[in-house]
Amino acid sequence: MVQSIAFIGLGNMGAPMAGNLVKAGYTVTGFDVAEAARKNATERGVRVVETIGGAVGGADTVITMLPNGELVLDVWRQLVGILSPGTLVIDSSTIDVEGARAAHGLLPECLTIDAPVSGGTGGAEAGTLSFMLGGDAAAIEAARPVLEPMAGRIIPCGAAGAGQAAKLCNNMLLGISMIGAAEAFVLGEKLGLDHQALFDVISTSSGQCWSVNTYCPVPGPVPTSPANRDYAPGFASALMLKDLRLANQAATDSMAMTPLGAHALKLYEAFVASGHAHEDFSAIIALLRAAKSVDDGGID
Repeated sequence: MVQSIAFIGLGNMGAPMAGNLVKAGYTVTGFDVAEAARKNATERGVRVVETIGGAVGGADTVITMLPNGELVLDVWRQLVGILSPGTLVIDSSTIDVEGARAAHGLLPECLTIDAPVSGGTGGAEAGTLSFMLGGDAAAIEAARPVLEPMAGRIIPCGAAGAGQAAKLCNNMLLGISMIGAAEAFVLGEKLGLDHQALFDVISTSSGQCWSVNTYCPVPGPVPTSPANRDYAPGFASALMLKDLRLANQAATDSMAMTPLGAHALKLYEAFVASGHAHEDFSAIIALLRAAKSVDDGGID
């Protein structure tokens, strides 16, 4: 039974995830390069150490939650020769599919899982994240009890890399649907519709979707949406841009037709470039309001 967990990457997602493992009774040793992240994790009961080697020594399970694929591969390379055969290694970062498969290949004697998450910082705090798993059946079964304190849903998606593939497909659709929701409300504003009235129609009609019903991009109708907190994330626009870039690259590599995904990428590139990287991705509605014509889509 897993008792000792090493958690590498204690940022906005990693720290609360590690904290939920502590609450579940696990001994969690963590590492992060940022002092603020280390302090946050310490306050949640994580024993923070100065090196990756110090964190993983003697651990039954290693979890990584890092900003990009290069860092994931760098950290996993450092684990080679350190971990005992059969150690469970889980990556919950969002990275490219090929990078995820390469990470699995670095540790063939370990039980490896790519397990990106959906649910944002709120889900990380509440322990209600959706985990999308890629890996073999034995690794997935070994991972379940470790993931459960952090999870609302655990969804096996297939072999190595399949978790990342599912995450990119989901977040590409999320980016597209949020732009669609924002367009509908911008059009409604131009036509003189009240936000609540339009929400009451869309949320109970054929246009209903998570981007409206749960995460409405205008203040008022959904009190818990970031629109009511001046678009404090949530899920930052910079992170949506990262995921759309990964999805676009995956589409290019696999020769999949994703024209709406490609256009969503352009819109978020423009939005982030205009200084909104740290606002919630639903704040994209501001780009549409500022558009000079129906043709420019907010892009000069």
